[in-house]
Amino acid sequence: MQAKMFFWKGLTMTATVAILDDDPDIRAILSGALTQAGMRVTAHARADDFEREVRRAMPDVCLVDLGLPDRDGLAIVSRLALEGGSAIIIISGRGQVQDRITGLELGADDYVVKPFAPEEIVARVRARLRKAAPPSRSRATFAGWTADFDRYTLSGPEGEATFSQAEGEVLRLFLDRPRRLITRAEMQEVLGGAASAAFDRAMDVRISRLRAKLGENPRNPALIKTIYGAGYIFLADVAWA
Repeated sequence: MQAKMFFWKGLTMTATVAILDDDPDIRAILSGALTQAGMRVTAHARADDFEREVRRAMPDVCLVDLGLPDRDGLAIVSRLALEGGSAIIIISGRGQVQDRITGLELGADDYVVKPFAPEEIVARVRARLRKAAPPSRSRATFAGWTADFDRYTLSGPEGEATFSQAEGEVLRLFLDRPRRLITRAEMQEVLGGAASAAFDRAMDVRISRLRAKLGENPRNPALIKTIYGAGYIFLADVAWA
């Protein structure tokens, strides 16, 4: 089958997916389904091998199991989110609401509970790839800051910091709609996800992390203002390049 292609700055590229799961049957099923869907796949049973591959070439999407024999899967998710650049989908047998909330708080973009249908994973990977497709506008300046969505960096008075893909989606939402109220319902519609305590908590954590990276006073933030009971307003003029 022809490889699944997407466009990046005028170039056509093959989507890449890295899998970390110690179950050989799951690795084989996921690898087969994603390869059949036209993606380039690497699959790993151990965290060391997975992290070596990610350092060599950051994939577009990472599928990470939490129940690993040699490493804490949540620690890997957190590190991937801090490095930025890859969409992160957790695949886990842990189905409790608190497990989902923890995974999303640490920076995962999606959480799938085992057992699952391979077609569901393919659909979720494709959805993340669509969200990650680079827009025509990749750099924005505001209040002395520059957000670079190609490099996943924020540069400004407080220095430079990286942001995850999930944090970048929230930041872009604010930068695309400066000085106007953004409701929780609008965030859910634009960013995707079912209305739930896990979604709300994930949004709160991502906004809190963005505020910290922007040097905001958590008691009285100047840029990302909370309008209690309504939503948020981004209080800065934005120029896109």
